[in-house]
Amino acid sequence: MDSGKAAKAVIAPMALEHIPEIARLESVCFSQPWSRQGLEEELTNPTARFFVALWDGKTAGYAGMHGVCGEGYIANIAVFPEYRNQGIGRALVRSLLETARKEGYEFLSLEVRPSNLPAAGLYRSEGFEPVGLRKGFYDHPKEDGCIMTYFFRK
Repeated sequence: MDSGKAAKAVIAPMALEHIPEIARLESVCFSQPWSRQGLEEELTNPTARFFVALWDGKTAGYAGMHGVCGEGYIANIAVFPEYRNQGIGRALVRSLLETARKEGYEFLSLEVRPSNLPAAGLYRSEGFEPVGLRKGFYDHPKEDGCIMTYFFRK
């Protein structure tokens, strides 16, 4: 990672003005993208914490999680292809971990496609551990979901 480039990324809470670009990002990255309405609903969801990565003021990526009773679940992390390999995904993961730690979560979990080696490698490097498999979790193409969890040690 070129630290000079990563310095251009700013992580901020997701706001209404980010929704159009995040909805576009969803359609670029996922076979079953979230709708604009679904993304907007997260802005008022008391269990949701969503962040946007801004690169020179433009939306480069986003990440979001939900937390209930000390348990966290990462809903999505996505970065536009032209902004990948710049440290943005790592910055987003770290912002989720920092928020979860501050809010007293016991753990933070997510699913990742086993074929998505870059994402799985990122999660492992940040301390997530493979803990299980959800058979047939993903569609288009059909694939299992590897459950990875970060445990906040007391």
